Amino acid sequence: MQLWKGRFQKALSKTTNDFNSSISFDSRMYREDIEGSIAHSAMLGKCGIISEEDAQTIGEGLRGILSDIESGKLTVDPEAEDIHTFIEGELTARLGDTGKRLHTARSRNDQVAVDIKLYLKKQVDEIDALVRGLLSVICSKAYENAETVMPGYTHLQRAQPITFGHHLMAYAEMLLRDLSRLKDCKARMDEMPLGSGALACTTYPIDRTITAELLGFERITNNSLDGVSDRDYCIELASVLSIIMVHLSRFSEEIIMWCSWEFKFVELDDAFSTGSSIMPQKKNPDIAELVRGKSGRVFGDLTTLLTVMKGIALAYNKDMQEDKEAIFDAVDTVKMCLTAFTPMLDTMKVLPQNMRKAAAGGFINATDCADYLVKKGLPFRDAYKATGELVAKCIEMGLTLETLPLDEYKKICDIFDDGVYEAIGLEKCAYERSPLGGPSPDNVKAQVMRVRGLI
Repeated sequence: MQLWKGRFQKALSKTTNDFNSSISFDSRMYREDIEGSIAHSAMLGKCGIISEEDAQTIGEGLRGILSDIESGKLTVDPEAEDIHTFIEGELTARLGDTGKRLHTARSRNDQVAVDIKLYLKKQVDEIDALVRGLLSVICSKAYENAETVMPGYTHLQRAQPITFGHHLMAYAEMLLRDLSRLKDCKARMDEMPLGSGALACTTYPIDRTITAELLGFERITNNSLDGVSDRDYCIELASVLSIIMVHLSRFSEEIIMWCSWEFKFVELDDAFSTGSSIMPQKKNPDIAELVRGKSGRVFGDLTTLLTVMKGIALAYNKDMQEDKEAIFDAVDTVKMCLTAFTPMLDTMKVLPQNMRKAAAGGFINATDCADYLVKKGLPFRDAYKATGELVAKCIEMGLTLETLPLDEYKKICDIFDDGVYEAIGLEKCAYERSPLGGPSPDNVKAQVMRVRGLI
């Protein structure tokens, strides 16, 4: 059944029909299509455009179709052009002429637009909940490791001592921004396009505010051309999802490194690792690697949406059918990644001894050594130079700043005394970085409590 076939004398070729069809991917919006149609028919009845009796009958018929689809009694026909055609056709088959009145004062253009928005609003809520679940796990891990000393890095070189809890909470801050972006995206999405018609509304005396209220929209769209041709909300959501994937990919990259024998900071649970078909010793971080890899899919979906929309004149064009596969894939991929990543992190075993051992190498307490001299009155640049000479001496002698004899310190700067060893102790260096936002245990615990209060 094609809703538009009255104009045409010849049947659509199978090739054209298959190419034109969207039922394979838009069928997932059957619930939203039915919800939108129930609200539309109720509005038509309230406005006297169709009888209240017909509106009620249509509503009951649509609810019956929904029940039958969800129980498995009714299967969506894969040969239908789209989910909208299928449901209207099924309704007409059940109700006859009454069912044919449903599409009064409506186009498939505004119908599709409202379906996508209804669907994506729900998906935003589901993704929001998954991000909050990951944040909860991060907070628990960070609190447990508020005192676990590890090396912090810049340029992938050991830089300064921090705590593992502090490192984890950096990702919590990223995810909090993701929650904020999801909230903003949903707020801009919360405009109801139904009633825009094909592009120029309708001559029927509809009341769009009734439909908006029934469907739970905050407001209605203010321009019918924009109402049917806007896909900014798809692009914006894909952008938000892309940023979430950037964060998950960065986190995955670190977990992959931390699992390696070169770091061995953590060990993933067997339930979230795989082995090799030929190397029996291998334990591979496949979940993290897949999350890192799947980020490219979501970035590609965003590029698809931008490319589809960039050259389209107002109003609706068939190009816009390509919006659904891209945004649906982005949504599905992010949900899948969050669902796999969160329990992987939750069951991950932290190896604090290895983190502490790594922190002991690489002279990551050199800045603290320089600060020790500054606190004794030496200008920072002189303290910096002296500490650099000490590091060179340590490398020459195969020692660390902790094991370098005091007389070697004094050869470079006679201000040094026994107090330097306490000043450059790793725990002291990490724990005394206590300004707000720093890696001290108290700060980490305060960060955790703050984030828990926000989720």
